[in-house]
Amino acid sequence: MNLYCHLQTRVTEAVAALAEAGRLPSGFDMSRVLVEPARNPAHGDVTTNAAMVLAGQARVKPRELAALLGERLAAGDGIDRVEIAGPGFINLRLKAGFWHQRLIDILQAGLSYGDSDAGAGAMINVEYVSANPTGPLHVGHGRGAVVGDALAALLEKAGYRVTREYYINDAGAQVNALARSLRLRYLVAIGAEEAAAFEKLKAEGAIEYGGDYLRVAAEALAERDGDRWRDTAEADWLPALRGFAIDRMMEGIREDLAAAGIRFDVITSERALTEQGAIDEAVALLTERGLIYTGVLEPPKGKLLDDWEPRPQMLFRATAFGDEVDRPLRKSDGSWTYFAADIAYHLDKVRRGFRTLINVWGADHGGYVKRMQAAVQALSEGQAALDVKLCQLVNLMERGEPVKMSKRTGSFITLREVIDRVGKDVFRFIMLTRRNDASLDFDFEKVTEQTRDNPVFYVQYAHARCCSVLRLAIDELGAAAIADDRLAQADLARLADPLEIDLIKALAGWPQVVASAAETHEPHRIAFYLQEVAALFHNLWTKGKEEARLRFLHPDDPALTAARLALVRATQVVIASALQVIGVEPVEELR
Repeated sequence: MNLYCHLQTRVTEAVAALAEAGRLPSGFDMSRVLVEPARNPAHGDVTTNAAMVLAGQARVKPRELAALLGERLAAGDGIDRVEIAGPGFINLRLKAGFWHQRLIDILQAGLSYGDSDAGAGAMINVEYVSANPTGPLHVGHGRGAVVGDALAALLEKAGYRVTREYYINDAGAQVNALARSLRLRYLVAIGAEEAAAFEKLKAEGAIEYGGDYLRVAAEALAERDGDRWRDTAEADWLPALRGFAIDRMMEGIREDLAAAGIRFDVITSERALTEQGAIDEAVALLTERGLIYTGVLEPPKGKLLDDWEPRPQMLFRATAFGDEVDRPLRKSDGSWTYFAADIAYHLDKVRRGFRTLINVWGADHGGYVKRMQAAVQALSEGQAALDVKLCQLVNLMERGEPVKMSKRTGSFITLREVIDRVGKDVFRFIMLTRRNDASLDFDFEKVTEQTRDNPVFYVQYAHARCCSVLRLAIDELGAAAIADDRLAQADLARLADPLEIDLIKALAGWPQVVASAAETHEPHRIAFYLQEVAALFHNLWTKGKEEARLRFLHPDDPALTAARLALVRATQVVIASALQVIGVEPVEELR
């Protein structure tokens, strides 16, 4: 049960009852009424702005309306105390029994605790990674991959029907440059060129892609085709080698993503869409709607006039949808811009029935957001919305010193290198310890150390401690003693210490965390929540070491033991449920 939704219903019912009794008018607009955690626990457990929001409609003073609503709410089950604060906030203090009932909810629901139907099965497309297939994924791609994948799982838990998608940018100049770099490597592999000649060209900047991964691909091509492409014209070898290079790069990308626990439901090819005429179709649609015209743009900010050659261009009226300038769709050579291809791709998404589109991009795409949002509005006639999550840089560190070089690429550290060193679960968790729009420091030593300063260890240690307590209970009391249905029947009123109640309150907040994080598209909130729950559990564990009365197992008091085991088991379930959302496997023992 989402206790805040439950209490919001109580508020709505209280307003309706007062209207039915003739003490308030009917027909209130409740859309702005909020029920949320009290910011200061000293003021209560829950607060609502109902009186302040509805006072104007009721034509009474906010505090007067708060008193009326408070009187109704105070009579409800589970309400211990109601207080009116400030201009009309209604603060509710809930009874201990209300919180104890939430433990029963957790034990009965198991890992599905926190699931909701808030999304009502609505379709959402989450596109992430979508890296150019020109080399291995770097750690920045990995951050976007984790953010997108965790967000997709979060939305699914909140009741949405999610499609995870990867868009392959396999058309245009970059993949042609990849093919040309591959051919030079291939000529070395078949003995037609000296390796030194390749390295010289690489040093001179004449080769765009020179990482060791391309040498491996070239040797595979040489083994498959021999010297077939040695003396052929570029028009013959370019498409063949381009296709081979893309396939090899995507194979490696899929393997790297699999190592990070990332999967996709749909992989869409830019080249396939282009060859199907999707760009022409999208441009024709926008032209019909009067959103394409031929015009001359002003020089970009910072450009000197003698560096700028004004010319007539095919332009999309992006300014009609909030962008700063209209955007060109054709280059000077007559080919389509990347933006034109992206318009076609997003039209494809809209036609597949998606009305909420989420794209997870790198920080270097920040200037591209408004034009793409404008395009989605235009293509869907306002029926679809695009939310772009920009992921800032990851700074790789080794004991506080920057780490940049990679044997595999010759420059950046690859995603696979990081995962091979620290493991999938550590990588995924750390990527969510900051908001996606904040830069993140990833120190190899710190993310693997077993201290409370390492959030991965701190959370996993809490889960492992829960497992340890339950194993000990099995040894002393038998497996039946910790069965969820039996623990749900425990005398939970025995849980009365403030530390116990605080932990129960945090566990009971999990459904609301899911709902609010899904609504705002912020998966990092799950990692924050896990750290909060872990801290509360560790505090209780430590206090139990100091005070015998707070220990989990009391051989001379079976009823208290059962209640404490119910709390431990509920904590284990909620931690595991939250880790499941972010794709991290909970551990039962730490070594």
